[in-house]
Amino acid sequence: MELNIQLMDYDKAREISIWTYKDPYSMYNMDGSDECIKEFLSGYYFSVSNKEKKLIGYYCFGKFAQVPIGNQFGAYDSKEFTDIGLGMKPSLCGKGMGIDFFRKGLEFARNELSIEKFRLTVADFNERAIKVYEKLGFKKVDYFERVSDLGKIKFWIMILC
Repeated sequence: MELNIQLMDYDKAREISIWTYKDPYSMYNMDGSDECIKEFLSGYYFSVSNKEKKLIGYYCFGKFAQVPIGNQFGAYDSKEFTDIGLGMKPSLCGKGMGIDFFRKGLEFARNELSIEKFRLTVADFNERAIKVYEKLGFKKVDYFERVSDLGKIKFWIMILC
């Protein structure tokens, strides 16, 4: 899979901010607000386009890849890991592209950002993503729960050393 990864720009941030995922993945929907776009432009987000230059997803790093409430549970206390997050265009999810897409993100982080140890946070119901992460060597090491409008959601902390 040939991908172009670059620092997020305004047009791509705006497009991503209005992507709509179907349940149960709707918790990943954003509101398209200026605040949302501003976060995408923070310098910790990278857009991902295919060889046809079509936007297919993004990667993010550091605190922007964390679920904020996890801090209350000590989920991110260890500073030896860098958090990685990602999102794929909703129409591409579940099409078997996840392993290659995430592998390219890990390679980019290693080669361009000098990251060696990775941590991620994933909702327990997101079994598709968990399978991808486990196939790439991530291990579940901890979890926390968040109560929201959607009910109680369990989040796994996974690491790759």
